[in-house]
Amino acid sequence: MKTPAALQALIDDGVIDEVLRPLKSGKEAAVYVVRSGSEVRCAKVYKDMAQRSFQQRVQYQEGRKVRGSREARAIGKATKYGRKQQETAWKNTEVDALYQLREAGVRVPEPHGYFHGVLVMELVTDANGFSAPRLGEVELTAEQAREFHAVLVRQVVRMLCCGLIHGDLSQYNVLVGPDGPIVIDFPQVVSAAGNNAARRMLLRDVNNLTASLGRWAPELLETWYGEEMWALFEAGSLQPDSVLTGEFEHDERLADIDSVRDAINEARDEALIRQQGREEAALAD
Repeated sequence: MKTPAALQALIDDGVIDEVLRPLKSGKEAAVYVVRSGSEVRCAKVYKDMAQRSFQQRVQYQEGRKVRGSREARAIGKATKYGRKQQETAWKNTEVDALYQLREAGVRVPEPHGYFHGVLVMELVTDANGFSAPRLGEVELTAEQAREFHAVLVRQVVRMLCCGLIHGDLSQYNVLVGPDGPIVIDFPQVVSAAGNNAARRMLLRDVNNLTASLGRWAPELLETWYGEEMWALFEAGSLQPDSVLTGEFEHDERLADIDSVRDAINEARDEALIRQQGREEAALAD
């Protein structure tokens, strides 16, 4: 295929040898399958801010650290320089998160470097060597759904122990490899301690997973893993291997249980809307 302009610099520098084919394209980035020596990897090309339409971007950026005080002031004032620094910080976020999470044992693709604004990383494949499907594209048994749910809840716990929340986790941001689910797409990752909406985003992430996997194993819909792990996190006692039960005693004076349960259905609807947007973006490309 014709080499995209954004990847030509990587070929010129010897980072990759060939662009094999496009893998997927969304509102935030386009991903290509590339060859680097004898290895087949993927290259994620981030789209410019003008081309993106990720909703509530400011909410996701709350609590993120920038390089220095000058950059922070410029971003706060929304100057041209500030917007450029904000764009750079946004692109660096996923790179930094992948390295941190991979080191912590979270099931994410292995990063192979960030070059000229392009993230090169492991290509997740299925048992036959083809690009792995998304979780929302596979048929599961009840047993598989329960197993995948347990694995993914553990990944959320490990992320939270790193002080991070995915922020956009759903069946469309999980790939199914031969050894189970792999979590992808981290440009919207949220600081657990520095973002006022952290708890709500964590619960939404867990509810998204529960709603999708609960189609195959309905008993999952009666679990409260998000609330349980957040309570442990707030108490400073959450560990990567903390045993979770899925049970949680709500304070009836403070919590509206029906509203929390309704959030699962809302999360499912939101995930479908996001997927439609990704498909429309792919068609537009």
